[in-house]
Amino acid sequence: MIYVALLRGINVGGNNKINMKKLKETFEKAGMSHVTTYINSGNIIFSSEVQSNEELSLQLEQAILEDFSLPIRVIVRNITEIQNIMKALPKEWSNDTQMKSDVLFLWDEINDISVLEKLPLKRGIGNVMYTPGAILFSVSKENVTKSGMTKLVGSSLYKHMTVRNVNTTRQIYKLMQMAEQEELRDTDS
Repeated sequence: MIYVALLRGINVGGNNKINMKKLKETFEKAGMSHVTTYINSGNIIFSSEVQSNEELSLQLEQAILEDFSLPIRVIVRNITEIQNIMKALPKEWSNDTQMKSDVLFLWDEINDISVLEKLPLKRGIGNVMYTPGAILFSVSKENVTKSGMTKLVGSSLYKHMTVRNVNTTRQIYKLMQMAEQEELRDTDS
């Protein structure tokens, strides 16, 4: 099965620096195959026989701790879960000069529609929706600071999620689809 590991808080503002080539080696050493990293913010696509997201998260967190001496939290989602998030993500949302659109991936302890009630958002500014595993948020660039979403950073709720913009999320999904095709080719051989 194809998965993505989303690491929280690495290579941000000079903190928790992790080299992607070494991280790929860590994943391979932990038994993952078809490992691909995408940009420096901790997005790793891989294949594994392990079927539990929770089991994979714990295994990868331990491997990262051993190799980098950093207690990094890891969200793992399989390709079906990411595909469902992509179906919910409006096609017209973008992350560009006009619009800021993000996917807030949720740890299981807050992965419920009730999380929307806890967001510090001002009503009527931007669009927000829940889909299993994520909160989808979009706002015009001119209203980013007015939306209230900036108050989320540093909150206790924020510690239970990791954020990727929609462009990154879409690219992760494409890479997962490519890895799935590669995995199918390997099993057919």
